[in-house]
Amino acid sequence: MKFIVDPGGSLSGTIRVPGDKSMSHRTVMLGALANGTTKASGFLEGQDALCTVQAFKDMGVTIRGPIDGYIEIDGVGLHGLKAPEAVLDMGNSGTSIRLLSGLMAPQAFDTTMTGDVSLQKRPMGRVTVPLEQMGAVIESDGGKPPLRIKGSQRLKGIHYEMPIASAQVKSCVLLAGLYAEGRTSLIEPAPTRDHTERMLRGFGYDVDCENDVISIQGGGSLQATTLDIPADISSAAFFLVAATISKGSDVTLEHVGMNPTRSGVITILTLMGANIDVFNEREVGGEPVADLRVRSAALTGIVIPEELVPLAIDEFPVLFVAAACASGRTVLSGAEELRVKESDRIASMAEGLTRLGIETEVFEDGIIIAGGEMTGGQVDTFHDHRIAMSFAVAALRATGAIQINDCDHVATSFPGFASLARRVGFDIVEAFD
Repeated sequence: MKFIVDPGGSLSGTIRVPGDKSMSHRTVMLGALANGTTKASGFLEGQDALCTVQAFKDMGVTIRGPIDGYIEIDGVGLHGLKAPEAVLDMGNSGTSIRLLSGLMAPQAFDTTMTGDVSLQKRPMGRVTVPLEQMGAVIESDGGKPPLRIKGSQRLKGIHYEMPIASAQVKSCVLLAGLYAEGRTSLIEPAPTRDHTERMLRGFGYDVDCENDVISIQGGGSLQATTLDIPADISSAAFFLVAATISKGSDVTLEHVGMNPTRSGVITILTLMGANIDVFNEREVGGEPVADLRVRSAALTGIVIPEELVPLAIDEFPVLFVAAACASGRTVLSGAEELRVKESDRIASMAEGLTRLGIETEVFEDGIIIAGGEMTGGQVDTFHDHRIAMSFAVAALRATGAIQINDCDHVATSFPGFASLARRVGFDIVEAFD
């Protein structure tokens, strides 16, 4: 499937984007291991989150839904999972395979996890190294999936100084720490999203965060809870940029998660000159939530502060589009993590922007983008959902239609993106070969 997006027009309306992907994954994982039934609304019914649902069903957990964003999980406790009858297929979901590595390492049964072609290219050493230090036994194909995890290993708590800022690595180690003997602690080189810490507390498990050290004591238990998952700020980001770069636009996004470890996209856009109002701020299930009103504005290129990079790591593809529409140059560095996402997002976006007439300079940990006029044309997504949606946004400011090939993966994080985009004013068509 491909998108064909015509340029021009202004955007308007009030919408709520799908639920937060990170929280949807963790709701299933923690709910499955809790005592009692966890109930959640706002669940993301994207393919990535559904892979996590299926994995726990394969391990004997009863899950009802999701239907219209509502899901119920009958928890089996920390030691109630059963051996799956086959390999666990994580599809395109790096979150699923990395976080589940931490949960599978201490189980009493062997587990093999794999994924699609894209996932099988992604590095897993960043999670297997600390897990092996804890006592896990894991085989891989040169540090990449499939992962073969040997069961019946007794894990011990460790103190781990993370070499890279990664919420997935942090979460993997903390989840393994639930089962480990003694205390598990870690230090991040820079703050990353803290959904795991917040949600563990929401499920009744103590997590200590003191002097930049995050730690938990093994041997406790999780208790079921009820929660309303906020709208995903990573999905909202496409409409934040779209309304900013389209003249005469005025869009309101409702119930958006405003976790301070995720809100870097708003800070960066504001530094560039975006007009974003944050209102109706509140707290839902331990997570800050707000409504966002965004109106069109002229953007100026900036040097993106490196401390903001981990706080906007998933939003950079569409931020690159904002940079292409800004006056002057935008400079990003310290973002080597973008090289090992669903695609090499620095290279993928640079190639597409270059095809559309935008000047870019790529280096190992970043990119320089010179704002200019975008032409129409064809771009590739490299099997990456965020690349596809970013170029749909870019088409709003192009001089001609943009055809975006291979958009099937959009459903991993944002099912219904095209229809919601049309609702606020995109001229977007889904074309099937």
